[in-house]
Amino acid sequence: MLVYMVRHGQTDWNAEGRLQGQKDIPLNRVGERQAAANGRALKTLIGAHVADYDFVSSPLTRCRQTMEAIRGELGLDVGAYRMDERLREISFGDWEGHTLAEIEERHPDAIAVREASKWDFIPPGESAESYEILSWRIAAWLATVDRPTVCVAHGGVIRSVFRIKDLMSGGDAAVAPIPQDRILKIDEGSAQWV
Repeated sequence: MLVYMVRHGQTDWNAEGRLQGQKDIPLNRVGERQAAANGRALKTLIGAHVADYDFVSSPLTRCRQTMEAIRGELGLDVGAYRMDERLREISFGDWEGHTLAEIEERHPDAIAVREASKWDFIPPGESAESYEILSWRIAAWLATVDRPTVCVAHGGVIRSVFRIKDLMSGGDAAVAPIPQDRILKIDEGSAQWV
């Protein structure tokens, strides 16, 4: 299995430190530049083998914009890719749209509880998920990957892949930095930022 995973480019909410989760926030100008640069990097990595690859994205706008920029840099039809609902970001429930500082101000103990067991923590709200719950969706998606793939998704999705592939513990995956200007190459039992 060879998968190149790309986190969507920066949004204004990323820049402000807001939990996006499944809110549909578009890329900002920095994010657009990051997406195009990742497309150029993939062109170097994939080269003439681009026709062998499946292209799949989270359905959220920031991922679709990133995928379309990548495909444009690869000289491909920008809209000819698949979307998979399972690749949506983790749901932060009632916390979406807020910064951690805002949450701590309203609920002083909530952040400490989250930090004590971040992988398993479920924020308040009906739709909220833990990283563990998210990883079930992502494991189901990974089981369907049957050819080289370029996937554009979210930080939480990549954290889940680290755990599913036994590359990190849940605790480590939950806090690992997930850059927006790099590409994660997953090949059999290894993963590296390229």
